[in-house]
Amino acid sequence: MSKFVLTLSCPDALGIVAAVSQTLANAKMNIEESHQYGDPDSGKFFMRVGIRAQGSDSKNIFDSTFEAVATKFHMQWHLYDASIKPRTLILVSKFDHCMVDLIYRCQRGSLHMDIAAVASNHEIGRDWSENADIAYHYWPGGKEAKAENEAKLKSLVEAENIELIILARYMQILSPDITAAYSGQIINIHHSFLPSFKGAEPYSRAHARGVKMIGATAHFVTADLDEGPIISQGIEAIRHDMNVEEVIDVGRDVERRTLATAVRLYTERRVLLNGLKTVVFD
Repeated sequence: MSKFVLTLSCPDALGIVAAVSQTLANAKMNIEESHQYGDPDSGKFFMRVGIRAQGSDSKNIFDSTFEAVATKFHMQWHLYDASIKPRTLILVSKFDHCMVDLIYRCQRGSLHMDIAAVASNHEIGRDWSENADIAYHYWPGGKEAKAENEAKLKSLVEAENIELIILARYMQILSPDITAAYSGQIINIHHSFLPSFKGAEPYSRAHARGVKMIGATAHFVTADLDEGPIISQGIEAIRHDMNVEEVIDVGRDVERRTLATAVRLYTERRVLLNGLKTVVFD
Protein backbone atom coordinates (compact mmCIF):
# COMPACT_ATOMS: atom_id res chain seq x y z
CA MET A 1 0.00 0.00 0.00
CA SER A 2 1.29 3.45 -0.95
CA LYS A 3 2.09 6.16 1.58
CA PHE A 4 1.55 9.88 1.11
CA VAL A 5 1.93 13.10 3.06
CA LEU A 6 -0.64 15.88 2.74
CA THR A 7 0.36 19.40 3.76
CA LEU A 8 -1.86 22.46 3.64
CA SER A 9 -2.28 26.01 4.87
CA CYS A 10 -5.25 28.33 4.66
CA PRO A 11 -7.19 30.97 6.61
CA ASP A 12 -8.39 29.38 9.85
CA ALA A 13 -12.07 28.40 9.77
CA LEU A 14 -14.56 25.96 11.25
CA GLY A 15 -14.69 22.49 9.71
CA ILE A 16 -11.30 22.19 8.01
CA VAL A 17 -10.18 19.03 9.78
CA ALA A 18 -13.55 17.39 9.30
CA ALA A 19 -13.59 18.17 5.58
CA VAL A 20 -10.05 16.87 5.08
CA SER A 21 -10.72 13.69 7.07
CA GLN A 22 -13.93 12.94 5.20
CA THR A 23 -12.31 13.40 1.80
CA LEU A 24 -9.49 11.06 2.77
CA ALA A 25 -11.97 8.47 4.04
CA ASN A 26 -14.00 8.65 0.83
CA ALA A 27 -10.78 8.00 -1.13
CA LYS A 28 -9.96 4.97 1.08
CA MET A 29 -6.90 6.70 2.51
CA ASN A 30 -6.17 5.91 6.16
CA ILE A 31 -4.72 8.61 8.44
CA GLU A 32 -1.61 7.31 10.24
CA GLU A 33 -0.33 10.62 11.61
CA SER A 34 -1.93 14.05 11.88
CA HIS A 35 -0.78 17.44 13.15
CA GLN A 36 -2.54 20.77 12.93
CA TYR A 37 -2.04 24.29 14.22
CA GLY A 38 -4.10 27.45 14.11
CA ASP A 39 -1.91 30.53 14.44
CA PRO A 40 -3.78 33.25 16.39
CA ASP A 41 -1.38 35.95 15.16
CA SER A 42 -1.60 35.32 11.42
CA GLY A 43 -5.08 33.78 11.46
CA LYS A 44 -3.79 30.89 9.36
CA PHE A 45 -4.32 27.16 9.80
CA PHE A 46 -1.64 24.57 9.06
CA MET A 47 -1.94 20.80 8.74
CA ARG A 48 0.24 17.80 7.97
CA VAL A 49 -1.28 14.33 7.51
CA GLY A 50 0.58 11.04 7.05
CA ILE A 51 -1.57 8.73 4.93
CA ARG A 52 -1.66 5.11 3.78
CA ALA A 53 -3.74 4.46 0.67
CA GLN A 54 -6.02 1.42 0.91
CA GLY A 55 -7.00 1.25 -2.76
CA SER A 56 -5.08 1.31 -6.03
CA ASP A 57 -7.11 4.31 -7.24
CA SER A 58 -7.09 6.17 -3.91
CA LYS A 59 -4.81 8.98 -5.06
CA ASN A 60 -6.82 9.62 -8.23
CA ILE A 61 -10.05 9.75 -6.23
CA PHE A 62 -8.50 12.13 -3.71
CA ASP A 63 -7.05 14.42 -6.37
CA SER A 64 -10.39 14.67 -8.16
CA THR A 65 -12.44 15.39 -5.04
CA PHE A 66 -10.16 17.43 -2.80
CA GLU A 67 -9.94 20.43 -5.11
CA ALA A 68 -13.48 21.45 -4.13
CA VAL A 69 -12.49 21.37 -0.45
CA ALA A 70 -9.31 23.33 -1.16
CA THR A 71 -11.25 25.96 -3.07
CA LYS A 72 -13.84 26.31 -0.32
CA PHE A 73 -11.21 26.96 2.36
CA HIS A 74 -8.73 28.84 0.08
CA MET A 75 -6.00 26.27 0.70
CA GLN A 76 -2.47 25.98 -0.53
CA TRP A 77 -1.84 22.24 -0.48
CA HIS A 78 0.31 19.44 -1.77
CA LEU A 79 0.03 15.65 -1.69
CA TYR A 80 3.50 14.07 -1.64
CA ASP A 81 4.33 10.49 -2.53
CA ALA A 82 6.32 9.44 0.56
CA SER A 83 8.39 6.95 -1.44
CA ILE A 84 9.96 9.67 -3.60
CA LYS A 85 13.19 11.16 -2.24
CA PRO A 86 13.58 14.89 -2.93
CA ARG A 87 16.36 15.60 -5.44
CA THR A 88 18.98 17.72 -3.68
CA LEU A 89 21.93 19.93 -4.61
CA ILE A 90 24.60 20.68 -2.00
CA LEU A 91 26.66 23.87 -2.30
CA VAL A 92 29.89 24.00 -0.27
CA SER A 93 33.04 26.11 0.03
CA LYS A 94 36.22 25.45 2.06
CA PHE A 95 34.61 23.81 5.10
CA ASP A 96 33.25 20.41 4.11
CA HIS A 97 32.12 18.97 7.47
CA CYS A 98 28.40 19.53 6.83
CA MET A 99 28.61 18.18 3.28
CA VAL A 100 30.42 15.04 4.44
CA ASP A 101 27.88 14.50 7.21
CA LEU A 102 24.92 14.79 4.82
CA ILE A 103 26.48 12.33 2.39
CA TYR A 104 27.12 9.87 5.23
CA ARG A 105 23.57 10.15 6.58
CA CYS A 106 22.14 9.55 3.11
CA GLN A 107 24.35 6.51 2.61
CA ARG A 108 23.12 5.10 5.93
CA GLY A 109 19.47 5.85 5.12
CA SER A 110 18.87 8.30 7.95
CA LEU A 111 17.98 11.12 5.55
CA HIS A 112 15.21 10.69 3.00
CA MET A 113 16.77 12.52 0.06
CA ASP A 114 18.71 11.90 -3.14
CA ILE A 115 21.88 14.01 -3.46
CA ALA A 116 21.99 14.62 -7.19
CA ALA A 117 25.13 16.78 -7.20
CA VAL A 118 27.59 18.86 -5.20
CA ALA A 119 28.84 22.24 -6.46
CA SER A 120 31.60 24.38 -5.01
CA ASN A 121 33.90 27.32 -5.58
CA HIS A 122 36.72 25.10 -4.24
CA GLU A 123 37.99 21.60 -5.02
CA ILE A 124 38.09 20.43 -1.41
CA GLY A 125 34.91 18.33 -1.53
CA ARG A 126 35.55 16.51 -4.81
CA ASP A 127 37.02 13.30 -3.37
CA TRP A 128 34.22 12.83 -0.85
CA SER A 129 31.57 13.43 -3.52
CA GLU A 130 33.05 11.27 -6.23
CA ASN A 131 33.78 8.45 -3.77
CA ALA A 132 30.05 8.50 -3.02
CA ASP A 133 29.29 8.47 -6.79
CA ILE A 134 27.91 12.01 -6.65
CA ALA A 135 28.64 14.43 -9.50
CA TYR A 136 30.93 17.29 -8.46
CA HIS A 137 30.84 20.71 -10.16
CA TYR A 138 33.68 23.18 -9.66
CA TRP A 139 32.60 26.81 -10.15
CA PRO A 140 35.56 29.12 -9.36
CA GLY A 141 35.79 32.86 -9.82
CA GLY A 142 34.15 34.44 -6.77
CA LYS A 143 32.35 37.77 -7.22
CA GLU A 144 33.71 38.27 -10.73
CA ALA A 145 32.04 35.06 -11.92
CA LYS A 146 28.85 35.38 -9.86
CA ALA A 147 26.47 35.87 -12.79
CA GLU A 148 28.07 33.05 -14.76
CA ASN A 149 28.01 30.65 -11.81
CA GLU A 150 24.40 31.45 -10.94
CA ALA A 151 23.46 30.72 -14.55
CA LYS A 152 25.19 27.34 -14.13
CA LEU A 153 23.25 26.85 -10.89
CA LYS A 154 19.91 27.45 -12.60
CA SER A 155 20.81 25.11 -15.44
CA LEU A 156 21.86 22.37 -13.03
CA VAL A 157 18.69 22.72 -10.97
CA GLU A 158 16.59 22.35 -14.10
CA ALA A 159 18.62 19.53 -15.65
CA GLU A 160 18.70 17.44 -12.46
CA ASN A 161 15.13 18.22 -11.37
CA ILE A 162 16.41 19.66 -8.07
CA GLU A 163 13.86 20.41 -5.37
CA LEU A 164 16.12 21.33 -2.43
CA ILE A 165 19.34 23.38 -2.39
CA ILE A 166 21.49 23.09 0.74
CA LEU A 167 24.13 25.68 1.57
CA ALA A 168 26.48 23.45 3.57
CA ARG A 169 28.80 26.28 4.64
CA TYR A 170 28.69 27.83 1.17
CA MET A 171 30.35 31.21 1.58
CA GLN A 172 29.07 32.89 -1.58
CA ILE A 173 26.10 35.26 -1.24
CA LEU A 174 23.23 34.33 -3.54
CA SER A 175 21.56 37.05 -5.56
CA PRO A 176 17.96 38.19 -4.88
CA ASP A 177 16.99 36.64 -8.23
CA ILE A 178 18.14 33.19 -7.05
CA THR A 179 16.57 33.45 -3.59
CA ALA A 180 13.28 34.57 -5.15
CA ALA A 181 13.32 31.85 -7.81
CA TYR A 182 13.79 29.12 -5.19
CA SER A 183 11.91 30.61 -2.24
CA GLY A 184 11.34 28.00 0.46
CA GLN A 185 13.74 25.59 -1.30
CA ILE A 186 17.14 26.78 -0.06
CA ILE A 187 18.38 25.87 3.43
CA ASN A 188 21.46 27.48 4.97
CA ILE A 189 23.44 26.63 8.10
CA HIS A 190 24.71 29.66 10.01
CA HIS A 191 26.94 29.77 13.08
CA SER A 192 25.14 31.82 15.72
CA PHE A 193 26.57 33.02 19.00
CA LEU A 194 25.59 35.17 21.97
CA PRO A 195 27.01 37.68 21.33
CA SER A 196 26.96 37.23 17.57
CA PHE A 197 30.31 37.14 15.77
CA LYS A 198 30.09 37.91 12.08
CA GLY A 199 32.81 37.85 9.46
CA ALA A 200 36.05 35.91 9.40
CA GLU A 201 37.10 33.39 12.08
CA PRO A 202 33.98 33.64 14.26
CA TYR A 203 34.98 30.73 16.50
CA SER A 204 38.35 32.32 17.29
CA ARG A 205 36.66 35.60 18.16
CA ALA A 206 34.11 33.78 20.30
CA HIS A 207 36.91 32.00 22.14
CA ALA A 208 38.68 35.31 22.74
CA ARG A 209 35.52 36.69 24.32
CA GLY A 210 35.16 33.67 26.57
CA VAL A 211 31.68 32.65 25.45
CA LYS A 212 29.96 29.97 27.51
CA MET A 213 27.53 28.80 24.82
CA ILE A 214 27.75 28.50 21.04
CA GLY A 215 25.14 27.46 18.55
CA ALA A 216 23.99 27.13 14.96
CA THR A 217 20.84 28.04 13.07
CA ALA A 218 19.41 26.35 9.98
CA HIS A 219 17.03 28.59 8.05
CA PHE A 220 15.45 29.19 4.69
CA VAL A 221 17.42 31.62 2.55
CA THR A 222 15.89 34.95 1.58
CA ALA A 223 17.24 38.18 0.08
CA ASP A 224 17.81 39.38 3.67
CA LEU A 225 21.13 37.76 4.52
CA ASP A 226 20.90 35.23 7.39
CA GLU A 227 17.40 36.46 8.33
CA GLY A 228 15.20 33.86 6.65
CA PRO A 229 12.58 31.75 8.47
CA ILE A 230 14.24 29.49 11.06
CA ILE A 231 13.82 25.72 10.81
CA SER A 232 16.05 24.39 13.58
CA GLN A 233 18.65 25.58 16.08
CA GLY A 234 21.26 23.87 18.23
CA ILE A 235 23.44 24.92 21.14
CA GLU A 236 26.37 23.49 23.08
CA ALA A 237 28.13 24.56 26.27
CA ILE A 238 31.73 25.82 26.14
CA ARG A 239 34.10 25.30 29.07
CA HIS A 240 36.60 27.93 30.15
CA ASP A 241 39.53 25.55 29.63
CA MET A 242 38.81 24.80 25.96
CA ASN A 243 41.31 26.05 23.37
CA VAL A 244 40.34 27.51 20.00
CA GLU A 245 40.62 24.17 18.18
CA GLU A 246 38.29 22.50 20.69
CA VAL A 247 35.75 25.33 20.36
CA ILE A 248 35.87 25.00 16.57
CA ASP A 249 35.33 21.24 16.82
CA VAL A 250 32.29 21.72 19.08
CA GLY A 251 30.94 24.40 16.75
CA ARG A 252 31.25 22.24 13.67
CA ASP A 253 29.51 19.37 15.43
CA VAL A 254 26.58 21.66 16.32
CA GLU A 255 26.42 22.84 12.71
CA ARG A 256 26.32 19.26 11.41
CA ARG A 257 23.53 18.19 13.77
CA THR A 258 21.45 21.32 13.28
CA LEU A 259 21.63 21.21 9.49
CA ALA A 260 20.85 17.48 9.40
CA THR A 261 17.79 18.11 11.58
CA ALA A 262 16.53 20.85 9.29
CA VAL A 263 17.05 18.69 6.19
CA ARG A 264 15.23 15.77 7.81
CA LEU A 265 12.29 17.99 8.73
CA TYR A 266 12.11 19.38 5.20
CA THR A 267 12.39 16.05 3.40
CA GLU A 268 9.75 14.51 5.67
CA ARG A 269 7.46 17.44 4.73
CA ARG A 270 7.27 18.69 8.33
CA VAL A 271 8.08 22.36 7.66
CA LEU A 272 5.47 24.87 6.51
CA LEU A 273 6.18 28.54 5.91
CA ASN A 274 4.25 31.04 7.99
CA GLY A 275 5.41 34.46 6.84
CA LEU A 276 8.74 35.21 8.51
CA LYS A 277 8.40 32.07 10.65
CA THR A 278 7.92 28.36 10.15
CA VAL A 279 5.50 25.80 11.54
CA VAL A 280 7.38 22.59 12.29
CA PHE A 281 5.40 19.40 12.94
CA ASP A 282 7.91 17.02 14.54
